[in-house]
Amino acid sequence: MTAMSTPHTTARVRKAVVPAAGLGTRFLPATKATPKEMLPVVDKPAIQYVVEEAAAAGLDDVLMVTGRHKRAIEDHFDHAFELEQALAAKGDTVRLDAVRDPARLADIHHIRQGDPLGLGHAVLCARQHVGDQPFAVLLGDDLIDPRETLLSRMLDVRDRYAGSVVALMEVPPEQVHLYGCAAVAPCGGDEGDVVRVTGLVEKPDRANAPSRYAVIGRYVLDPAVFDVLDRTAPGRGGEIQLTDALAHLAATGTVHGVIFSGRRYDTGDKADYLRTVVRLACERPDLGPEFIGWLKTFVAGLEQGEPWREGREGRAAA
Repeated sequence: MTAMSTPHTTARVRKAVVPAAGLGTRFLPATKATPKEMLPVVDKPAIQYVVEEAAAAGLDDVLMVTGRHKRAIEDHFDHAFELEQALAAKGDTVRLDAVRDPARLADIHHIRQGDPLGLGHAVLCARQHVGDQPFAVLLGDDLIDPRETLLSRMLDVRDRYAGSVVALMEVPPEQVHLYGCAAVAPCGGDEGDVVRVTGLVEKPDRANAPSRYAVIGRYVLDPAVFDVLDRTAPGRGGEIQLTDALAHLAATGTVHGVIFSGRRYDTGDKADYLRTVVRLACERPDLGPEFIGWLKTFVAGLEQGEPWREGREGRAAA
């Protein structure tokens, strides 16, 4: 266990970095003028769920790494004085709070990633803001259900072992090529959800994957990662891969993984995005009862070969 205990710093984690500079090509043409992170999941943009997760875990300083044509993200987390005044004048306190909430979640900062050189480069752009402190990285298209405590658990593991911590999720063999995959070893002790990461491979083919443990979009990183990223050559896709830098740190025994099996929603894939909207809408007390009734009637109509019936009969059934 001594190899894994060479911490750069054991300071409390207070800062989060949210990379949001991607082009969103999988959602074109919707993302031609609208950042993919601003696509609505029911009635909030996806990125707001991510910032809410960071704030709930006690991370009160959030840096968003954006790119050109991402001004809508900055505007969303700023005050909209004219809209707030109009809602206040109407006495619409519910919508007024909803409009004000994004700006009140945390101390939010923005920086632009000048060139789209990959996730590792986006993280490196945060170096000056983060400084010599550990920090979390939350990817904007990976949503963790608010009832889960994954990020808080990762912060606890960081407090115990120092170094860096990644979130791992077991995926089917046919999906390993979509993720960075980890080689792992037991940590010992009674923490069954914590492993030591001994290696990482970015998007391996099925035959060469070190395991079925995929790295999902949550990291708690030691600032030592910056020096490694600074020396990391472009890898897969010609981009600077965070996975490659973490593989280097894993070889020194300073990377751990938290195995997560809870509720996670991938909004970076069109089919999963639609499933996410349906799931979260069904769970909303203000929307769920009527929407579930409509959904049942709609599905029944599909099974009977009469989907047109949902428009008239589905709402009546709800």
